[in-house]
Amino acid sequence: MDREWIGLHAHLLSTASAVGKKEAEGPLGSLFDLCDENDRFGTKTWEAAESEMQRMAFNTALGKACLHDCDIGALFAGDLLNQCVGSAYGLLDFDIPYFGLYGACSTCSEGLLLASTFVSNGVFRRCGAVTSSHYCSAERQYGTPIEYGAQRAPTAQWTVTGAGAFIVERADENTHGAVIVRGMPGKVRERGVNDANNMGAAMAPAAEDTLVRFFRATDTSPDDYSLIVTGDLGFEGGTILCDLMRADGFPISDRYADCGQLIYNRRSQDIHGGGSGCGCSAVVLSAYLLPRIVRGELPRILFLSTGAMMSPDSIKQGNSIPAVAHLLEIEHR
Repeated sequence: MDREWIGLHAHLLSTASAVGKKEAEGPLGSLFDLCDENDRFGTKTWEAAESEMQRMAFNTALGKACLHDCDIGALFAGDLLNQCVGSAYGLLDFDIPYFGLYGACSTCSEGLLLASTFVSNGVFRRCGAVTSSHYCSAERQYGTPIEYGAQRAPTAQWTVTGAGAFIVERADENTHGAVIVRGMPGKVRERGVNDANNMGAAMAPAAEDTLVRFFRATDTSPDDYSLIVTGDLGFEGGTILCDLMRADGFPISDRYADCGQLIYNRRSQDIHGGGSGCGCSAVVLSAYLLPRIVRGELPRILFLSTGAMMSPDSIKQGNSIPAVAHLLEIEHR
């Protein structure tokens, strides 16, 4: 039987984030690189705004590392829109080989896992991973247009308007900073949840499956990590995950955090069940978690984005919602 986890040597060389107004007003607002107060980013449509966020975030990450297109071997990118058009249009101007991904809200971890695998094995010297989501474009595709003013369920999560970009290169003995050292690809899981307004409940079992498999395969436990962070389970899904992990014999609640809980202020911002979307985990990892790892405040973390693998048609047909969670172990060097 093949080993389930992947050994990696990927230095997170550079990162950048771009967000909208609501995200900038949240508790992490001062940490993001770029912000637009009308969520348009100088464009005429919400979908074009999402593409522009990706372009700006990746361009900023390149600038921080003093790199150009020719220095990047491949781009791994995706979003929530049909056929991942947000990424295709957003990264069109970069003369870099492109891999389009659809992992729903797990795309940040999926892109980084693939990019890290390619650089760790010497296929490319450097790779980029980019992802995004936009509240208005996601509502138009999966729910009702915002002009309709539909009432949201208490468990419904708010799609983050944001894009995160990362550049990784192979780490060596002289590398300092944040390094991805192991990865665990997720398996698609579903437990019969078919409520699109409660994605946290649909995604929690996938996060549980990946974490339990990782702990058993690597002979580690939650105590070996400073923090265990999920992408966007929100308040409902985060509670469910902690309960499931306790029942599995791996209690995590004393070192658990969720990007969907961190990005907004639940008391002052009307976000119901927390944040979600591809951009949620991407911008929190970029602006908040990685700087803390680089400073040595978080010596070693587990980071796993969770994705609900649904479509507008599958929702209308009443299908249950399958989910996936890809895991990264990131440590301070």
